[in-house]
Amino acid sequence: MTEKRPNPRKPFAAKKNFDRSKPHSPSRPFGKPAHGKPQGDRVFGRSAKDAPAESTGLSMNARRVALEVLCDVHQNGAFASLSLDEHLCAARLSPADRRLVTSIVYGTLENELKIDYALDRLMDHPTHQPSQRDILRMSAYQILFLERVPDSAAVNEAVKLVKALHMEAASGFINAVLRNLSRGKDEIVWPKKEDDLRTYLSVMGSFPLWLVDRLIADYGEEEAERVIFYREQEHPIVIRPNFTKISDEDFEKLLSKKEWRVQRGLAPHAWLVYGAQEIAFDNDYKAGLFSIQGQSSMLAAEAVQVKNGMKVLDACAAPGGKSAYLCEQMALTGRVFSWELHEKRALLLEGVKRRLGLDNMRITVRDASAYREDFEQSLDAVLLDAPCSGLGVLSQKPDIKLRLKPEDLPAIVQTQHRLLDTVCRYVRRGGTLVYSTCSILPEENALQIQRFLSEHPEYELISLPETFPEELRKLQKPDGLQLLGCRDGVEGFFIARMKRVR
Repeated sequence: MTEKRPNPRKPFAAKKNFDRSKPHSPSRPFGKPAHGKPQGDRVFGRSAKDAPAESTGLSMNARRVALEVLCDVHQNGAFASLSLDEHLCAARLSPADRRLVTSIVYGTLENELKIDYALDRLMDHPTHQPSQRDILRMSAYQILFLERVPDSAAVNEAVKLVKALHMEAASGFINAVLRNLSRGKDEIVWPKKEDDLRTYLSVMGSFPLWLVDRLIADYGEEEAERVIFYREQEHPIVIRPNFTKISDEDFEKLLSKKEWRVQRGLAPHAWLVYGAQEIAFDNDYKAGLFSIQGQSSMLAAEAVQVKNGMKVLDACAAPGGKSAYLCEQMALTGRVFSWELHEKRALLLEGVKRRLGLDNMRITVRDASAYREDFEQSLDAVLLDAPCSGLGVLSQKPDIKLRLKPEDLPAIVQTQHRLLDTVCRYVRRGGTLVYSTCSILPEENALQIQRFLSEHPEYELISLPETFPEELRKLQKPDGLQLLGCRDGVEGFFIARMKRVR
């Protein structure tokens, strides 16, 4: 007698049909069907012989890499940017595949909570098997957000990937869920703002609910909504000249010869570059003529206002952009002490120093929170770009909002507190202390400075320099400058400039 085996797909059974009896979402977040075709003219409605050969543009190797990075982030707690770099280097993909993998990984992570909301409504028993979940997520991202990708291709390539990974038992389930999503994506009933603002912001903005609550408490409902829904229409690469090798004027001439679309940024010396591919392989970049650095990072270094011959500490220096800025502004005179806690990250500083020719940079692997008596009141300036939640740079690092937990914040704030109390002792009388973070949470920023100034009467907050854009200087408050991407068009940063008066 033959033993009857259970259906291996049953625990993950997809719903057979999307519920079309429910009303359309008035916001219609994905609007028209993909590719502008009427709903009745879908590839799924044709016979196989009539269907055109379609592709998402991703090779099988590229799809594997995208999946491996997502699994690394979700299962191992890896940072997306580091995991992506590692996997792309190992895979040796074509430039086109590298770009597509990067787009899929970041797009999936940026919209993950919204994607999960849609997927969970298509499954009677939502799968929690990690690889299956991430295959569904990356495919759903292409179906829901990328109009240039044929839905049929996203579905078929997901099934091929499942089979290539020897998960044939799940192929029918993956196929059914994604086909249902393709057919019913315009009928998804999304949360409505007027019904429940918190749920609406969490799902539609793909933000954890606890973080939605925190932003509403800190900024109010309207500003929190702008912060949550802020998405750059394009993601330009921000570059600046190496001040020791090329002037702003000559750098502009150099850029005019490249096949890039460029425009001046808000920060001094900043240029926004669109359409550049693999910019780190550019010959002028490799020759050290320019650096890649965010505008807010430039502004933090600009706030120090270094002069030739100064002795300056960059207390948490990796990956090195701010240290380089300070070294170059001093025309390679003086000393910039670049301290970094982690040896591997200190290697990034070594690479920056060599590429740019920064002979006045002194790199040390050191815990900046451990007091050094020999540095007591010996420095002209200290820049502390403190470890933080990173919530101001979600456009570049969307995995942060998925990784961060509310219980993580007290330890982060305490580390910042300890670093400030230590490095402030190294500034001479009349010298400058600049504190910055890439966060938008007050407890890491304004409240941190309020506490510091109350405990350290030898310091006072001073105005941002005249070299700052006027529209930013006028936003400074008695406890520092909070930058917001949705308002200022730069990375979400906090900068406080203080002077030691006694």
